[in-house]
Amino acid sequence: MGETGDGVVAETSLPFKPRVVAASLSGESDATWAKGAAPSVGAAVLGGLAVDKPTRRAARTMVEDRDRDEFLPDDPLPFAEKQLTELTGVPIVPGLNVRSSTLDPLRKVADVCAAHGAICEINAHCRQTELCDVGAGQSLLREPARLAAQVEAVANAGATVSVKVRTEVPGADLPAVARRIERAGADAIHVDAMDSEGVVAEVVAATELFVIANNGVRDRETVREYLAYGADAVSVGRPSDRPAVLDRVREATDAWFDESTEANR
Repeated sequence: MGETGDGVVAETSLPFKPRVVAASLSGESDATWAKGAAPSVGAAVLGGLAVDKPTRRAARTMVEDRDRDEFLPDDPLPFAEKQLTELTGVPIVPGLNVRSSTLDPLRKVADVCAAHGAICEINAHCRQTELCDVGAGQSLLREPARLAAQVEAVANAGATVSVKVRTEVPGADLPAVARRIERAGADAIHVDAMDSEGVVAEVVAATELFVIANNGVRDRETVREYLAYGADAVSVGRPSDRPAVLDRVREATDAWFDESTEANR
């Protein structure tokens, strides 16, 4: 759990039930999307949302040059407030995936997340050159001191802190990054395993963070693979708007934890 600026330990939104997350998708994951996923998930992460000038410029370039979908409201703070307000009363833990290269805008959006009991998920995951060039996305994995400073900024606002990361980033040591962000006040790490699923087990062994495993989660087999590595939850990305996939994942996740509870009796 992170500490607020007054030194008070902030309550987290973890763990949630079911242990399934609808994962953020650029320009697609808004409150309406989260409501659609709600019957099958315990948490839904909106975004990603660029919150400072450098990342917003990068996102605009990606839209113009690559025809990508991105959330680019005139002001990200009212947008975050509106989206999270729309989820009031929806039986999920909301989250917001945010991209920033500077701390002050991150603190402000963390305040919004804290006010809504939402997870503030720092994006150390996006690999687009435009975002990495301004010091956001996966570039933060090669600069763990900067990433830790972002974690501290969010934790001091009283928000539950998750960091989304990816494996197979040259020059990045994910277990070491996990230990660093845990010391800085992170509550969770959201691991996009790419083709290196075993790294999830290394991250689990390295920290006490709540570990969410992502990439290719579709069915019983993929759910059980990640949970066998020690993940505390799984997340679904692209198929998160497909109820049949989410239902399969929820059923498999519930069954795993039911079996674990029974085995420990």
